[in-house]
Amino acid sequence: MYEQYFGLKEKPFNVTSDPAFLFFSRKHKEAFSHLIYGIKERKGFLEITGEIGTGKTTICKALLNQLDKSTKTALILNPDLNKYQLLRSILQDFGIDYNKNRGKSLQDKLNQFLIEQLTGGNNVVLIVDEAQNLKNSLLETIRLLSNLETEKDKLLQIVLVGQPELRERLKAPELRQLRQRIGVRYHISPLEKDEVQAYISHRLSVAGSSDCISFDDQALNEIFKYSQGIPRLINLICDKALLAAFVSETRTITQELISRCINDIEGNQLEVTQEVNQ
Repeated sequence: MYEQYFGLKEKPFNVTSDPAFLFFSRKHKEAFSHLIYGIKERKGFLEITGEIGTGKTTICKALLNQLDKSTKTALILNPDLNKYQLLRSILQDFGIDYNKNRGKSLQDKLNQFLIEQLTGGNNVVLIVDEAQNLKNSLLETIRLLSNLETEKDKLLQIVLVGQPELRERLKAPELRQLRQRIGVRYHISPLEKDEVQAYISHRLSVAGSSDCISFDDQALNEIFKYSQGIPRLINLICDKALLAAFVSETRTITQELISRCINDIEGNQLEVTQEVNQ
């Protein structure tokens, strides 16, 4: 609705995980570097955690775009599966026809694929998002997937991505074998206060802004105070702010405007209206 008014080619603050909009904060750079290192060095298991909305899925999608053709990848976004559904999803994402050679198990077909990729000089990466929702039995299944290895290298690099609860899940005694195999761990923290303006400017620039939109210092402070540096919440506030600015025919985002948007997000305006009607 407001794109034409601000001269934007697309909405800059959608909450979808679009790697084109990925902003490399200090923590995101470190997380990305840890992922690249763990995959290239064939560390086996990698664990990336962060609060809801910190950009974990976006980093994973950007990683898929960054890896070269010699790295074969599979991304599981919905872990609410049983063992066989999980294996089928992994095979399908790797492009493996699991209907051929019906005498072989799904595990055997994956192992055959991994050996073929090793012979061809390729690396193989499996990324499991929202891994905190995996049942213990599935986490054990994933651990068993990593058993195929040479004397020096893991044939399958497995990236477990999840909320902080994943770290607590992996402390369970029955998952100690999996926990001990994790070679790389990193927790993504929210943006620092001094990164919020750069984050907003970055997303506006990617969306085609010609610097006609300005957020004053008080507005930025209010955004950080409410969002605590969580990118998804920053997006939610800023999207509403641009709509409100469009309606008010202004290109300057003020603290007052941000406060109104926060009240709207929290439903305060609705509560006031209900009280008046009563």
